[in-house]
Amino acid sequence: MTLNFYENLSNDYIKLLENGDEHNIIIEAGESPVMHTFKVHSTVLRYRCPYLYDEFKKSTINNDDNIRIIQKPPISAKVFNFIIKYIYGATINLEKVETYIIFDLLMTANQFQLEELVARLQPFLIENHPSWLKSNFYKIYHSSFQPGFTVLRKFCNDIIVNHPNLIFESNDFNTLPEADLVSIIQSDDLQLEEPQVWDYVIQWGTAQNKILPSNLDDWIEKDFQILKNTLQQCLPHIRYFQFSNEYIMEKIYPYQQILEKKLMSDILKYYITPDRPISSTILPPRNIFQITSSIISNKHATEIASWIDKKEVTYEFNNNPYDFNLILRGSRDGFGKDVFWNLCDRKTNIVVVARVKDTDEIVGGYNPIGWNSNFMSQYSKTNDSFIFSLKNGSIKNNILSRVKNANLGIYNNSDYGSNFGNDFFMKGTKLFNILNLEGYEKLIRKKTGEFPIDDYEVFQISKKENTLNIQQ
Repeated sequence: MTLNFYENLSNDYIKLLENGDEHNIIIEAGESPVMHTFKVHSTVLRYRCPYLYDEFKKSTINNDDNIRIIQKPPISAKVFNFIIKYIYGATINLEKVETYIIFDLLMTANQFQLEELVARLQPFLIENHPSWLKSNFYKIYHSSFQPGFTVLRKFCNDIIVNHPNLIFESNDFNTLPEADLVSIIQSDDLQLEEPQVWDYVIQWGTAQNKILPSNLDDWIEKDFQILKNTLQQCLPHIRYFQFSNEYIMEKIYPYQQILEKKLMSDILKYYITPDRPISSTILPPRNIFQITSSIISNKHATEIASWIDKKEVTYEFNNNPYDFNLILRGSRDGFGKDVFWNLCDRKTNIVVVARVKDTDEIVGGYNPIGWNSNFMSQYSKTNDSFIFSLKNGSIKNNILSRVKNANLGIYNNSDYGSNFGNDFFMKGTKLFNILNLEGYEKLIRKKTGEFPIDDYEVFQISKKENTLNIQQ
């Protein structure tokens, strides 16, 4: 049996750092003229941070005490203080630390080759500060290409797949490095129709060449050649054979000179005489899953689909087996109970979602049997309904609450809209309510009682045709 005393060891090393006893290095960090000094020991750096130890070996003796000085002016003193405490004490307290400081800490840890710290900080940021990462997405995405940022890169790729506008509609899109753009457009899972991908690629390419005329009618052969050279790494990843005839003529034909003649010939042949063979490679269509919603994302819909099918592992977003057909949106159709009954009566396989006013909360429920006006003031029995809240912004975790009393899961009442018993129901115009837990396992909000919403939507889901064919 091994007895560990890491906490005392860590505290002792922090004291050594704070007292500076027998130090042989001074590290200066911060921005001139305000520089902070840290008294450290080469022996500690040798085993805990080889990067700084190499800096020590390169430095020269600067005073009569044989103490060497290392200057790290680009690094803030606050960030370096976290780094040096990690090196000595293997601990970092990030409570109440501003997110941009934590991100700078991650970047510095990566620069100093502190792999353990880099590995821990990435999921910490993703789990605790997703909203900040999204609001600074372009900066985060560009940084994620650095070695060691595999977790952050996956997070960014998942975001791009579901929300490509964060990159393509960014003010910084035209400054995106070529390798980054290629990495995005070659993805089979990019959630953009091919004509949009083409438009963005052309926009990026022309933005790299300020000398190109703004009016395409004024272009000469040399201008097309310049654009072709700029886009030579991007063009092979366009799915040319996934355009409609209309878009071929509208978007690709005007730029035919930037494509190889054989490819352009095959594109025209494919759309004019589709039965004739061609030699050009036909890339598969992108795995686009789209949901018409102002409340939930594709990822949310995939999560709900996984709960419906009682999957332990969530479906990949591009393998969602259900179509979500929007049949009611409060802000479009109205929030009254009569609207709900007119549009949703006797429809089965219903998903209801609502966005709570002035918060990041998204709550909802699934009703496989639907609400039925023939059974007013009566419960309908089901073993498969559930209510939920979704991870979103500052909301870090999903909550799934399955029906526990099949007889109390669904209630039909003309005075209300969607009604999951007393557990979760639409009380009135832009108001929902959560009362006693009678039919479901757990609360989906910390507070019970009524709460206002910004908007709500009702979807009727159905199995996709290709899914039905496979099962038959």
